Amino acid sequence: MGEAAEGLELRRDDEGLALVGDGMVLRADFSRLLPRLRADRIGRELLVRAARTRGVATPTAVDATAGLGEDSLLLAAAGFTVTMFERDPVIAALLSDALDRAANDSQLADIVARMTLVEGDSVAGLRELGFSPDVVFLDPMFPERTKSAAVKKKFQLLHHLERPCEDEEGLLAAALAARPRKVVIKRPPKGPWLAGAKPSHSLMGKAVRYDVIVPPPSSR
Repeated sequence: MGEAAEGLELRRDDEGLALVGDGMVLRADFSRLLPRLRADRIGRELLVRAARTRGVATPTAVDATAGLGEDSLLLAAAGFTVTMFERDPVIAALLSDALDRAANDSQLADIVARMTLVEGDSVAGLRELGFSPDVVFLDPMFPERTKSAAVKKKFQLLHHLERPCEDEEGLLAAALAARPRKVVIKRPPKGPWLAGAKPSHSLMGKAVRYDVIVPPPSSR
């Protein structure tokens, strides 16, 4: 389908769209997450626990750094209607292809129907939403995660396309400007706070930490 970046190429085969390069193949595939989406498991997901909004029947979320959409899928499976922003056109193409394939899968169709992809920069998009989401989710890449030893092999291809967040303050400010009930930020267990902003509380897992910022009600 043409060059995605130097040494990388987008190719389509019977399994869908894939990014190929460096002897690796990267394809967004929601079906592999099906065991985690079961009703008896989804509520135990750390991200879902961090994003949970009590008293909201039909919660909304914005995933400002969608990537391959797996975190958004977990939120959608938990009942959120999710708007996803992805600024890199190649990653957005992979995610769009995964959504199309999942829409034809009876086990995933109802979930992905609650997911909408917007190709573009979330900093601008968050300020032009037109509604106040219940949750804004941020998973910005940062330098510590770009070292090959610190990332799963299949995600090394993504690091050829995505650069570490260069404006943490701008990203967090845009998230808060959307007037959500909470901002949930994905971090490594020992990683620094995003933009140095102390969270209201954090949920700690073995491989990840979720910092939760709850703005005062007056800011909504």
